[in-house]
Amino acid sequence: MSTPTAPPPETKALSLFERYLSLWVLLCIGAGIALGKLAPQIAARLDAMSVNVNGAPVVSIPIAICLFFMMYPIMVKIDFAEVLKAGRSVKPVLLTLFVNWGVKPFTMYAIALLFLGTLFYGFIGPDAVDHVKMPLGLDLPAGAIHGDGRVVEIGGVRMLEVPLWRSYLAGCILLGIAPCTAMVLVWGFLAKGNDGHTLVMVAINSLSMLLLYGPLGGFLLGVGRLPVPWQALVLSIAIYVALPLAAGYVSRKLILRAKGEAWFKERFLHFLTPITIIALLLTLILLFSFKGEVIISNPLTIVWIAIPLFLQTLLIFALGYALARMLRLRYEDAAPSALIGASNHFEVAIATATMLFGLSSGAALATVVGVLIEVPTMLLLVKACVASQGWFAPKRPQGYRIKSHIARRISLR
Repeated sequence: MSTPTAPPPETKALSLFERYLSLWVLLCIGAGIALGKLAPQIAARLDAMSVNVNGAPVVSIPIAICLFFMMYPIMVKIDFAEVLKAGRSVKPVLLTLFVNWGVKPFTMYAIALLFLGTLFYGFIGPDAVDHVKMPLGLDLPAGAIHGDGRVVEIGGVRMLEVPLWRSYLAGCILLGIAPCTAMVLVWGFLAKGNDGHTLVMVAINSLSMLLLYGPLGGFLLGVGRLPVPWQALVLSIAIYVALPLAAGYVSRKLILRAKGEAWFKERFLHFLTPITIIALLLTLILLFSFKGEVIISNPLTIVWIAIPLFLQTLLIFALGYALARMLRLRYEDAAPSALIGASNHFEVAIATATMLFGLSSGAALATVVGVLIEVPTMLLLVKACVASQGWFAPKRPQGYRIKSHIARRISLR
């Protein structure tokens, strides 16, 4: 008797939203840009609804509402017994930490420097400059030189005049050292990954950012020790991750107790299924409406910054996915491990760029470009994951090892 092989991974019929998701994304991007151009006062009013820390917008209230409805359907599905099991899987956790902190910040620096400082240098303008805030703790007179910058006085305020491309580079660095937390739960969900593993990595990413964001960012930016935006980090993690997590955990227990598991899975979850994608599409409209004027007024600038960010995302995803395959991870763990490394925590990057360099700086613009390309790029990578599930070992059903062992003993007889 031959040893039975594991069954292929389960495939589910795609819903209308999932089948035409690329089309909905393009339509929402267009709708967002049109809203920002045709009704800028509405977009500006929505964009102004935010929670600020030290003058920097850390949490956009409209985006936070959309993200809650993106996250809640995912959180309520999570069985926390599975989370505990996922936490015992060392290989995917170590892989994600290695890619996030040992590779990604340095490849972001190298790729952004190559494109912005060399290949696109002539397009950006050799003489183009940016005026940014004075570095924290410095009180230099006008005319003083600090690094590649020169202190100038504008409207009675001393600022640092730096090459524009270097300001863009700083924004890219701030994106590269901020691994994704909240949104990656959506990408892992859409890729049919292990929600428990993704949630474990969200927790680990959140803690590691508190420890590594400042020292690593300060080293790569060359500004000494970068001040850690503690309040921005804690606030964004609390609102974007902890709030929907708590709501999902509590409501799951209450619903299971009141209605039972059958009603929960067959009725409640069925109702919630399209909500995540609808909230994702609304988020796209909001994001692009907020920055519609920026896109239209700086189309080529957006392109110069977007190209290295896009290539960096593809590189990190490909590296993480290839290493996951080499480590023989199951697809359910491999997909979120690669997606976590590829995506960025743009809320913290924007807040830090604004606090360090100013709201109108090139660094802040670069982090905004990261927001604009994040969702379309990650959806592209999600589709790549789903299409390549066959590259990985399928999930073995419970009892497979016992049956396989019995079959081997019979065949030996």
